[in-house]
Amino acid sequence: MATRSIGIIVNGATGRMGYRQHLVRSLLAIREQGGVLLADGDRLLPELLLVGRNEEKLRDVAEKHGLDNWTTDVDAALDDADYEVYFDALVTNLRVENLKKAIAAGKAIYTEKPTAETFEDALELARLAKAAGTVSGVVHDKLYLPGLLKLRRLIDSGFFGEILSVRGEFGYWVYEGDWQTAQRPSWNYRSEDGGGIVADMFPHWNYVIEDLFGRIEDVYAQTATHIGTRWDEKGEAYTATADDAAYGVFRLEGGTVVQMNSSWDVRVHRDELVEFQVDGTKGSAVVGLHGARIQPREATPKPVWNPDVRDPHDYRADWIEVPDNQGPDGYDNGFKVQWEDFLRHYVEGRPYPFDLLAGARGVRLAETGLRSAAEGRRISLDPLTEA
Repeated sequence: MATRSIGIIVNGATGRMGYRQHLVRSLLAIREQGGVLLADGDRLLPELLLVGRNEEKLRDVAEKHGLDNWTTDVDAALDDADYEVYFDALVTNLRVENLKKAIAAGKAIYTEKPTAETFEDALELARLAKAAGTVSGVVHDKLYLPGLLKLRRLIDSGFFGEILSVRGEFGYWVYEGDWQTAQRPSWNYRSEDGGGIVADMFPHWNYVIEDLFGRIEDVYAQTATHIGTRWDEKGEAYTATADDAAYGVFRLEGGTVVQMNSSWDVRVHRDELVEFQVDGTKGSAVVGLHGARIQPREATPKPVWNPDVRDPHDYRADWIEVPDNQGPDGYDNGFKVQWEDFLRHYVEGRPYPFDLLAGARGVRLAETGLRSAAEGRRISLDPLTEA
Protein backbone atom coordinates (compact mmCIF):
# COMPACT_ATOMS: atom_id res chain seq x y z
CA MET A 1 0.00 0.00 0.00
CA ALA A 2 1.25 3.45 -0.96
CA THR A 3 0.17 7.06 -0.61
CA ARG A 4 -0.33 8.95 -3.87
CA SER A 5 -0.79 12.70 -4.17
CA ILE A 6 -3.42 14.45 -6.28
CA GLY A 7 -3.26 18.17 -6.94
CA ILE A 8 -6.55 20.06 -6.55
CA ILE A 9 -7.16 23.72 -7.37
CA VAL A 10 -9.75 25.16 -4.99
CA ASN A 11 -11.23 28.30 -6.57
CA GLY A 12 -13.40 30.24 -4.15
CA ALA A 13 -11.53 28.95 -1.11
CA THR A 14 -12.48 31.95 1.07
CA GLY A 15 -16.21 31.92 0.26
CA ARG A 16 -18.90 30.59 2.57
CA MET A 17 -19.34 27.20 0.88
CA GLY A 18 -15.83 26.93 -0.52
CA TYR A 19 -14.23 27.47 2.86
CA ARG A 20 -16.55 25.77 5.35
CA GLN A 21 -17.92 22.77 3.51
CA HIS A 22 -15.30 22.03 0.88
CA LEU A 23 -11.97 23.16 2.31
CA VAL A 24 -12.34 22.64 6.06
CA ARG A 25 -14.95 19.89 6.37
CA SER A 26 -13.99 17.95 3.25
CA LEU A 27 -10.51 18.35 1.75
CA LEU A 28 -8.63 19.19 4.95
CA ALA A 29 -10.56 16.47 6.78
CA ILE A 30 -9.52 13.99 4.09
CA ARG A 31 -5.89 15.05 4.53
CA GLU A 32 -6.16 14.67 8.29
CA GLN A 33 -7.46 11.11 7.98
CA GLY A 34 -4.53 10.19 5.74
CA GLY A 35 -6.24 10.44 2.36
CA VAL A 36 -8.91 8.56 0.41
CA LEU A 37 -8.70 4.76 0.56
CA LEU A 38 -8.73 3.30 -2.95
CA ALA A 39 -9.83 -0.15 -4.13
CA ASP A 40 -6.20 -1.33 -4.50
CA GLY A 41 -5.37 -0.38 -0.91
CA ASP A 42 -3.47 2.80 -1.80
CA ARG A 43 -4.37 6.15 -0.31
CA LEU A 44 -4.94 9.32 -2.29
CA LEU A 45 -3.79 12.49 -0.54
CA PRO A 46 -5.06 15.88 -1.81
CA GLU A 47 -2.43 18.59 -2.35
CA LEU A 48 -4.22 21.92 -2.46
CA LEU A 49 -3.74 25.16 -4.37
CA LEU A 50 -6.08 27.84 -3.03
CA VAL A 51 -7.42 30.47 -5.43
CA GLY A 52 -9.43 33.60 -4.69
CA ARG A 53 -9.72 37.28 -5.47
CA ASN A 54 -8.76 38.68 -2.05
CA GLU A 55 -5.05 38.24 -1.32
CA GLU A 56 -5.37 39.07 2.37
CA LYS A 57 -8.17 36.56 2.96
CA LEU A 58 -6.31 33.87 1.04
CA ARG A 59 -3.14 34.40 3.03
CA ASP A 60 -5.07 34.24 6.31
CA VAL A 61 -6.81 30.99 5.34
CA ALA A 62 -3.58 29.41 4.15
CA GLU A 63 -1.68 30.38 7.29
CA LYS A 64 -4.50 29.25 9.57
CA HIS A 65 -4.47 25.76 8.06
CA GLY A 66 -0.76 25.38 7.36
CA LEU A 67 -1.10 25.53 3.57
CA ASP A 68 1.72 26.96 1.45
CA ASN A 69 0.21 27.23 -2.02
CA TRP A 70 -2.25 29.98 -2.91
CA THR A 71 -2.73 32.57 -5.64
CA THR A 72 -5.10 35.23 -6.93
CA ASP A 73 -4.17 34.30 -10.52
CA VAL A 74 -6.54 31.56 -11.70
CA ASP A 75 -4.84 31.38 -15.11
CA ALA A 76 -1.48 30.65 -13.49
CA ALA A 77 -3.12 27.97 -11.35
CA LEU A 78 -4.62 26.32 -14.42
CA ASP A 79 -1.22 26.35 -16.12
CA ASP A 80 0.32 24.38 -13.24
CA ALA A 81 0.63 20.75 -14.34
CA ASP A 82 0.98 19.56 -10.72
CA TYR A 83 -2.73 20.23 -10.16
CA GLU A 84 -4.99 18.01 -12.26
CA VAL A 85 -8.39 18.67 -10.66
CA TYR A 86 -10.14 22.05 -10.76
CA PHE A 87 -12.86 22.73 -8.17
CA ASP A 88 -15.17 25.73 -8.49
CA ALA A 89 -17.03 27.29 -5.54
CA LEU A 90 -17.45 30.77 -7.02
CA VAL A 91 -20.72 32.66 -7.31
CA THR A 92 -22.76 31.31 -10.21
CA ASN A 93 -22.27 34.22 -12.60
CA LEU A 94 -18.48 33.63 -12.58
CA ARG A 95 -18.62 29.87 -12.97
CA VAL A 96 -19.04 29.28 -16.70
CA GLU A 97 -15.98 31.30 -17.74
CA ASN A 98 -13.74 29.54 -15.24
CA LEU A 99 -15.04 26.06 -16.01
CA LYS A 100 -14.41 26.64 -19.72
CA LYS A 101 -10.83 27.68 -18.94
CA ALA A 102 -10.33 24.59 -16.78
CA ILE A 103 -11.70 22.26 -19.45
CA ALA A 104 -9.43 23.88 -22.05
CA ALA A 105 -6.48 23.42 -19.66
CA GLY A 106 -7.16 19.69 -19.50
CA LYS A 107 -8.22 19.61 -15.85
CA ALA A 108 -10.74 17.22 -14.36
CA ILE A 109 -13.73 19.22 -13.13
CA TYR A 110 -15.56 19.16 -9.81
CA THR A 111 -17.93 22.04 -9.21
CA GLU A 112 -20.66 23.48 -7.07
CA LYS A 113 -24.08 23.98 -8.57
CA PRO A 114 -25.87 25.45 -10.35
CA THR A 115 -23.23 24.97 -13.02
CA ALA A 116 -24.49 28.00 -14.97
CA GLU A 117 -27.16 30.69 -14.94
CA THR A 118 -28.84 29.30 -18.09
CA PHE A 119 -29.54 25.84 -19.41
CA GLU A 120 -27.87 26.77 -22.70
CA ASP A 121 -24.60 27.56 -20.92
CA ALA A 122 -24.86 24.50 -18.66
CA LEU A 123 -25.39 22.20 -21.64
CA GLU A 124 -22.49 23.82 -23.49
CA LEU A 125 -20.22 23.02 -20.54
CA ALA A 126 -21.32 19.38 -20.65
CA ARG A 127 -20.65 19.25 -24.40
CA LEU A 128 -17.23 20.88 -24.08
CA ALA A 129 -16.27 18.41 -21.35
CA LYS A 130 -17.45 15.47 -23.44
CA ALA A 131 -15.54 16.67 -26.51
CA ALA A 132 -12.37 17.15 -24.45
CA GLY A 133 -12.69 13.80 -22.69
CA THR A 134 -12.87 15.64 -19.36
CA VAL A 135 -13.95 13.79 -16.24
CA SER A 136 -16.47 15.95 -14.41
CA GLY A 137 -18.48 15.94 -11.21
CA VAL A 138 -21.12 18.25 -9.78
CA VAL A 139 -21.91 18.55 -6.07
CA HIS A 140 -24.98 16.43 -5.22
CA ASP A 141 -24.38 16.59 -1.48
CA LYS A 142 -27.86 15.80 -0.19
CA LEU A 143 -27.74 12.29 -1.65
CA TYR A 144 -24.83 11.55 0.69
CA LEU A 145 -26.60 12.66 3.88
CA PRO A 146 -27.90 10.14 6.45
CA GLY A 147 -31.62 10.70 5.91
CA LEU A 148 -31.50 10.26 2.15
CA LEU A 149 -29.14 7.28 2.48
CA LYS A 150 -31.77 5.69 4.72
CA LEU A 151 -34.44 6.57 2.16
CA ARG A 152 -32.36 4.92 -0.57
CA ARG A 153 -32.12 1.81 1.60
CA LEU A 154 -35.90 1.76 2.04
CA ILE A 155 -36.48 2.13 -1.69
CA ASP A 156 -33.96 -0.59 -2.57
CA SER A 157 -35.56 -2.96 -0.06
CA GLY A 158 -38.99 -2.60 -1.69
CA PHE A 159 -40.47 -1.17 1.51
CA PHE A 160 -42.80 1.28 -0.28
CA GLY A 161 -44.25 -1.05 -2.89
CA GLU A 162 -45.42 1.30 -5.65
CA ILE A 163 -44.44 4.87 -4.79
CA LEU A 164 -47.50 7.05 -5.28
CA SER A 165 -46.41 10.51 -4.22
CA VAL A 166 -43.69 12.56 -2.57
CA ARG A 167 -44.30 15.78 -0.65
CA GLY A 168 -41.36 17.94 0.29
CA GLU A 169 -41.16 20.95 2.58
CA PHE A 170 -38.00 23.04 2.63
CA GLY A 171 -37.26 26.40 4.17
CA TYR A 172 -36.96 28.66 7.16
CA TRP A 173 -37.36 32.30 8.06
CA VAL A 174 -34.52 34.43 6.69
CA TYR A 175 -34.50 37.75 8.50
CA GLU A 176 -34.97 40.82 6.34
CA GLY A 177 -31.76 42.35 7.68
CA ASP A 178 -33.13 45.47 9.35
CA TRP A 179 -33.42 44.63 13.03
CA GLN A 180 -31.71 41.25 12.81
CA THR A 181 -28.90 40.34 10.42
CA ALA A 182 -29.97 38.14 7.51
CA GLN A 183 -28.61 34.57 7.49
CA ARG A 184 -28.12 34.61 3.72
CA PRO A 185 -26.18 37.02 1.49
CA SER A 186 -28.14 39.84 -0.12
CA TRP A 187 -27.37 38.73 -3.69
CA ASN A 188 -29.65 35.73 -3.09
CA TYR A 189 -32.60 38.14 -3.34
CA ARG A 190 -31.54 40.00 -6.51
CA SER A 191 -32.34 38.30 -9.79
CA GLU A 192 -29.80 40.51 -11.61
CA ASP A 193 -27.06 38.91 -9.47
CA GLY A 194 -28.24 35.34 -10.07
CA GLY A 195 -30.36 35.10 -6.94
CA GLY A 196 -33.66 33.36 -6.31
CA ILE A 197 -34.81 30.25 -4.52
CA VAL A 198 -35.68 28.47 -7.78
CA ALA A 199 -32.15 28.90 -9.13
CA ASP A 200 -30.75 27.84 -5.75
CA MET A 201 -32.97 24.89 -4.83
CA PHE A 202 -34.51 23.39 -7.99
CA PRO A 203 -31.12 21.95 -9.06
CA HIS A 204 -31.09 20.16 -5.69
CA TRP A 205 -34.62 18.87 -6.15
CA ASN A 206 -33.76 17.66 -9.64
CA TYR A 207 -30.97 15.33 -8.54
CA VAL A 208 -32.81 14.15 -5.43
CA ILE A 209 -35.93 13.33 -7.45
CA GLU A 210 -34.26 11.74 -10.47
CA ASP A 211 -31.79 9.66 -8.44
CA LEU A 212 -34.32 8.37 -5.90
CA PHE A 213 -37.68 8.35 -7.67
CA GLY A 214 -37.28 8.75 -11.42
CA ARG A 215 -37.09 11.15 -14.33
CA ILE A 216 -39.18 14.33 -14.22
CA GLU A 217 -41.59 14.41 -17.18
CA ASP A 218 -43.32 17.71 -16.57
CA VAL A 219 -43.22 20.74 -14.30
CA TYR A 220 -45.76 23.18 -12.91
CA ALA A 221 -44.57 25.93 -10.59
CA GLN A 222 -45.70 29.10 -8.87
CA THR A 223 -43.12 31.56 -7.57
CA ALA A 224 -43.40 34.57 -5.29
CA THR A 225 -41.34 37.41 -3.90
CA HIS A 226 -43.15 37.55 -0.59
CA ILE A 227 -40.83 40.10 1.02
CA GLY A 228 -40.13 43.00 -1.34
CA THR A 229 -37.65 45.01 0.76
CA ARG A 230 -34.59 43.64 2.49
CA TRP A 231 -31.41 45.12 4.00
CA ASP A 232 -27.92 44.26 2.74
CA GLU A 233 -24.63 43.62 4.51
CA LYS A 234 -24.08 47.37 4.96
CA GLY A 235 -27.49 47.84 6.52
CA GLU A 236 -28.89 49.57 3.46
CA ALA A 237 -32.40 48.81 2.19
CA TYR A 238 -32.75 47.33 -1.29
CA THR A 239 -35.55 46.01 -3.46
CA ALA A 240 -35.74 42.21 -3.59
CA THR A 241 -36.15 41.31 -7.26
CA ALA A 242 -35.71 37.52 -7.02
CA ASP A 243 -38.22 34.88 -5.99
CA ASP A 244 -37.98 33.92 -2.31
CA ALA A 245 -40.58 31.14 -2.42
CA ALA A 246 -41.55 28.50 -4.99
CA TYR A 247 -44.30 25.89 -5.06
CA GLY A 248 -43.68 23.12 -7.59
CA VAL A 249 -45.48 20.02 -8.82
CA PHE A 250 -43.44 17.49 -10.79
CA ARG A 251 -44.91 14.45 -12.54
CA LEU A 252 -42.45 11.61 -12.99
CA GLU A 253 -42.03 8.92 -15.55
CA GLY A 254 -44.24 6.11 -14.23
CA GLY A 255 -46.82 8.45 -12.69
CA THR A 256 -45.42 9.39 -9.27
CA VAL A 257 -46.32 12.97 -8.33
CA VAL A 258 -43.84 15.10 -6.38
CA GLN A 259 -44.83 18.34 -4.65
CA MET A 260 -42.05 20.61 -3.38
CA ASN A 261 -42.53 23.77 -1.36
CA SER A 262 -39.40 25.93 -1.00
CA SER A 263 -39.44 29.15 0.99
CA TRP A 264 -37.21 31.58 2.84
CA ASP A 265 -40.35 33.11 4.37
CA VAL A 266 -41.65 30.20 6.44
CA ARG A 267 -41.35 29.48 10.14
CA VAL A 268 -40.36 25.90 10.84
CA HIS A 269 -42.80 23.42 12.33
CA ARG A 270 -40.89 20.31 11.30
CA ASP A 271 -38.17 18.21 12.85
CA GLU A 272 -35.70 19.34 10.17
CA LEU A 273 -35.39 22.25 7.73
CA VAL A 274 -36.24 19.92 4.87
CA GLU A 275 -38.49 16.88 5.03
CA PHE A 276 -39.91 14.54 2.42
CA GLN A 277 -42.99 12.39 2.95
CA VAL A 278 -43.01 9.39 0.63
CA ASP A 279 -46.27 7.45 0.36
CA GLY A 280 -46.45 4.01 -1.24
CA THR A 281 -48.88 1.13 -1.44
CA LYS A 282 -47.00 -0.86 1.22
CA GLY A 283 -45.71 1.88 3.47
CA SER A 284 -44.79 5.51 4.00
CA ALA A 285 -41.76 7.40 5.29
CA VAL A 286 -40.99 10.89 6.54
CA VAL A 287 -37.34 11.66 5.88
CA GLY A 288 -35.13 14.64 6.67
CA LEU A 289 -31.46 15.14 6.03
CA HIS A 290 -30.63 13.01 9.06
CA GLY A 291 -33.67 11.25 10.47
CA ALA A 292 -36.18 8.88 8.91
CA ARG A 293 -39.43 7.45 10.26
CA ILE A 294 -41.62 4.81 8.66
CA GLN A 295 -45.15 3.48 8.87
CA PRO A 296 -45.74 0.12 7.18
CA ARG A 297 -49.11 -0.84 5.74
CA GLU A 298 -49.70 -3.38 8.51
CA ALA A 299 -49.29 -0.71 11.22
CA THR A 300 -51.29 2.07 9.55
CA PRO A 301 -54.20 3.37 11.69
CA LYS A 302 -57.73 3.63 10.33
CA PRO A 303 -58.90 7.20 10.98
CA VAL A 304 -62.55 8.18 10.73
CA TRP A 305 -63.30 11.78 9.74
CA ASN A 306 -65.44 13.60 12.30
CA PRO A 307 -64.64 17.33 12.56
CA ASP A 308 -67.12 17.80 15.42
CA VAL A 309 -65.12 15.74 17.92
CA ARG A 310 -61.50 16.24 19.03
CA ASP A 311 -59.45 13.26 17.85
CA PRO A 312 -57.46 11.81 20.81
CA HIS A 313 -55.22 9.65 18.62
CA ASP A 314 -51.48 10.47 18.62
CA TYR A 315 -50.69 9.92 14.94
CA ARG A 316 -47.00 10.74 15.30
CA ALA A 317 -46.62 7.91 17.81
CA ASP A 318 -47.51 5.40 15.08
CA TRP A 319 -44.24 6.02 13.23
CA ILE A 320 -41.05 3.99 13.73
CA GLU A 321 -37.57 5.53 13.68
CA VAL A 322 -35.22 3.98 11.11
CA PRO A 323 -31.92 2.98 12.78
CA ASP A 324 -28.58 4.20 11.46
CA ASN A 325 -27.12 0.70 10.93
CA GLN A 326 -23.95 2.43 9.80
CA GLY A 327 -21.37 0.93 12.11
CA PRO A 328 -19.67 2.42 15.18
CA ASP A 329 -18.49 5.61 13.46
CA GLY A 330 -21.89 6.61 12.10
CA TYR A 331 -22.33 8.83 9.05
CA ASP A 332 -19.64 11.18 7.79
CA ASN A 333 -20.08 14.70 6.38
CA GLY A 334 -22.00 14.46 3.10
CA PHE A 335 -19.78 16.91 1.22
CA LYS A 336 -16.68 15.01 2.32
CA VAL A 337 -18.15 11.64 1.35
CA GLN A 338 -18.99 12.92 -2.13
CA TRP A 339 -15.47 14.32 -2.55
CA GLU A 340 -14.11 10.87 -1.71
CA ASP A 341 -16.57 9.24 -4.10
CA PHE A 342 -15.66 11.57 -6.96
CA LEU A 343 -11.90 11.18 -6.43
CA ARG A 344 -12.20 7.39 -6.36
CA HIS A 345 -14.17 7.36 -9.60
CA TYR A 346 -11.68 9.71 -11.23
CA VAL A 347 -8.41 7.97 -10.34
CA GLU A 348 -9.85 4.49 -10.85
CA GLY A 349 -11.15 5.43 -14.30
CA ARG A 350 -14.82 4.80 -13.61
CA PRO A 351 -17.55 7.05 -15.09
CA TYR A 352 -19.05 9.39 -12.53
CA PRO A 353 -22.85 9.62 -12.65
CA PHE A 354 -23.22 13.15 -11.25
CA ASP A 355 -21.39 14.92 -14.07
CA LEU A 356 -21.84 18.22 -15.91
CA LEU A 357 -24.75 16.75 -17.87
CA ALA A 358 -26.52 15.96 -14.59
CA GLY A 359 -25.75 19.53 -13.56
CA ALA A 360 -27.32 20.78 -16.80
CA ARG A 361 -30.51 18.87 -16.02
CA GLY A 362 -30.68 20.70 -12.70
CA VAL A 363 -30.28 24.08 -14.36
CA ARG A 364 -32.95 23.10 -16.91
CA LEU A 365 -35.41 22.30 -14.12
CA ALA A 366 -34.82 25.71 -12.52
CA GLU A 367 -35.19 27.50 -15.84
CA THR A 368 -38.33 25.52 -16.67
CA GLY A 369 -39.80 26.21 -13.23
CA LEU A 370 -39.37 29.95 -13.72
CA ARG A 371 -40.87 29.72 -17.19
CA SER A 372 -43.82 27.70 -15.90
CA ALA A 373 -44.51 30.33 -13.25
CA ALA A 374 -44.24 33.17 -15.75
CA GLU A 375 -46.53 31.50 -18.30
CA GLY A 376 -48.92 29.88 -15.83
CA ARG A 377 -48.78 26.43 -17.39
CA ARG A 378 -47.38 22.92 -17.09
CA ILE A 379 -44.27 22.27 -19.21
CA SER A 380 -42.99 18.89 -20.41
CA LEU A 381 -39.33 17.87 -20.24
CA ASP A 382 -37.74 15.55 -22.77
CA PRO A 383 -35.11 13.02 -21.60
CA LEU A 384 -31.60 14.47 -21.50
CA THR A 385 -29.12 11.62 -21.36
CA GLU A 386 -26.45 12.82 -23.83
CA ALA A 387 -24.63 16.12 -24.18
